[in-house]
Formats: sequence, structure tokens, C-alpha cells
Amino acid sequence: MNTLARTGLLPATPETPAEPTVPWWRLPIVWMVIGGPAVVVVASFVTLTLAIQNPDPVLARPAAKNKAEQPAVQGRNHAATPEQR
Repeated sequence: MNTLARTGLLPATPETPAEPTVPWWRLPIVWMVIGGPAVVVVASFVTLTLAIQNPDPVLARPAAKNKAEQPAVQGRNHAATPEQR
């Protein structure tokens, strides 16, 4: 069979009979295209489940060890504290 006729660029002639069409679900490339995003969606739900079941612990804020660190600690605490209304 002519390569161009197989790709559909040329119409099938008596010398190049048309191949039978295959349903889309039997093509491996279709399952590769669908399977990639499907795996990512499943993995995101697994990650969400793990994050909900095992939350990160809240760590206590360490106090400044010396006077030179106090402005930095106060600034960090101010930035991490939600706005009070």
C-alpha cells in the first residue's frame, strides 16, 4: 500500500485499497493521551487525602536569643500575624 494513501493524504484507489477503520478506543495513543491527565487527577486526590489526614504541626515561634535579633523577630511575627480589624 502506498504510504500517502495509508496516511489519508491520497484517496484509496483500486491499487491501494482502504484499510478498515479502527474504533478510537482501540488505539493505544488515545489511552496515552487520556491516561496522563487521569493519573495526575488521581494523584492529586491521593495527595489531598494525605494532607487532610496528616496536617503539619504548628511550631512555636522562638523568642529572640539576643537584643540584636529582636527587630527581625518582631518583623517576622508582624508579617505572619493576620490583620486585626
